[in-house]
Amino acid sequence: MSSNRFVLGIDTSNYTTSAALFCPETQSLIHSRRLLPVAEGGRGLRQSDAVFHHTAQLHAVIADLYEKAGFIPELAAVGVSARPRDAEGSYMPCFTVGVNTANSIASVLGIPVFDFSHQAGHIAAAVHSAQHTELFGEQFIAFHVSGGTTEAVLVTPDDKRIFSARIVGETLDLHAGQAVDRVGVRLGLRFPCGAELEKLALQCSRKVSVRPCVKGNDCCLSGIENICAKMTENNTDRSEIALTCLMFIEKTLERMCANILEEYGSLPVIFAGGVMSDSIIRDALKARFNCLFASAELSSDNACGTAILAARRLKGMME
Repeated sequence: MSSNRFVLGIDTSNYTTSAALFCPETQSLIHSRRLLPVAEGGRGLRQSDAVFHHTAQLHAVIADLYEKAGFIPELAAVGVSARPRDAEGSYMPCFTVGVNTANSIASVLGIPVFDFSHQAGHIAAAVHSAQHTELFGEQFIAFHVSGGTTEAVLVTPDDKRIFSARIVGETLDLHAGQAVDRVGVRLGLRFPCGAELEKLALQCSRKVSVRPCVKGNDCCLSGIENICAKMTENNTDRSEIALTCLMFIEKTLERMCANILEEYGSLPVIFAGGVMSDSIIRDALKARFNCLFASAELSSDNACGTAILAARRLKGMME
């Protein structure tokens, strides 16, 4: 690909519409995203509503992306998130909006379209933003921690310049992002609650003690919702409740990571997903492990990783 050709990435997940342009020659990224609207006091969206909102705002996100670029780039390929994970039966209707748009653009321009999982996009964005692209050719552990996923996967490079991911640890009930949002909404915060819950937790001057529920490489997170509900009923300070929630998640991830490394050996570890943008969780994990993180900006849902993966797939086809 010549230096003036870009790859367009599209991701229509819960709860963000996003698009990105990636230049393989310069490794530069331009991206735009917009949260889906959730009613005040709400804890999420039905898939039918998510599809409607993605359909209504994807064109505006792409228009904003091109405005940020300041020029009309020549596209070499389109990448799109088509499913939550690389697993049989993994499906969510909201991804069809991005898939249909990506196929339409590719058909009009006569360029290839490549589809990936939303999880693979998160991992790729984390590897790129951590500036450790050598991991694309190595085996490593990736944690994907968000509102829809709380998993640790063993990532192995494949012959298509991408990778495969096999689950080696996961939540057995609630996802970390769900716990954050449910506790946050209970505290009167606006959904999605991650950023506001972190700000509230940072105001806490007391030390908190938590006991995570980890079974081997797996975990249970529903207990923290009940703990925080009881703290609310007892009129515990809101900042202490917020910190308790985040520390419970952090200690859970810490125990899972230690157990996984004990089983699989001293592999590189990278954390991705919206929950991992939280500074309290990140700082504690950094102090315990020699681990990598996606930048805070690229921890939450974005199309950057999808564009990067599409560029790698295209290059592999041309070699």
